[in-house]
Amino acid sequence: MASNVFRRLRPPAIGALHAVNAFCAFHLFLNYVGSIQLVNGPSMLPTMAVDGEAVIENRLSFWLNPGCLERGDLVTFESPLTPGYLVCKRLLGLPGDIICVDPTGLKVPSSEHVVVPKGHLWLMGDNADFSRDSRDYGPVPLSLVRGTLWARVYPFRHMTIFRNPTSFLV
Repeated sequence: MASNVFRRLRPPAIGALHAVNAFCAFHLFLNYVGSIQLVNGPSMLPTMAVDGEAVIENRLSFWLNPGCLERGDLVTFESPLTPGYLVCKRLLGLPGDIICVDPTGLKVPSSEHVVVPKGHLWLMGDNADFSRDSRDYGPVPLSLVRGTLWARVYPFRHMTIFRNPTSFLV
């Protein structure tokens, strides 16, 4: 009699275990491989639209090899000013690079220089006049970086794989 009870419970229990496994696999994928993110705002014009685009974030490459980042990459990171808020900017400076900035925070040409410290990156928006970036909060710690953008998937008519513009320079 007890064996009949277990036989009836077996299919639902197996189904529940499959659901838990699927949830765990999905969670691991989103946290360590990649995810779809929505990007909006004027700071990355003309690369990305103001009204929002869906992009694929590649976390695996950065997670396996943090040294894979190159100048010109589109990087996603947690905002130093608003914890938990994901930001996308272009990587302009690696550790040891010298960046020309205005120390007063004004977004105008300057002759002042900042050396990007070890373990940090210098990140800026493509639309510099409308971007809060390393000029506002300084070099970004590598610990805040989540990954790079791999492709735009929505809107469909603008689907594209992001390529690093500096890789075309010879």
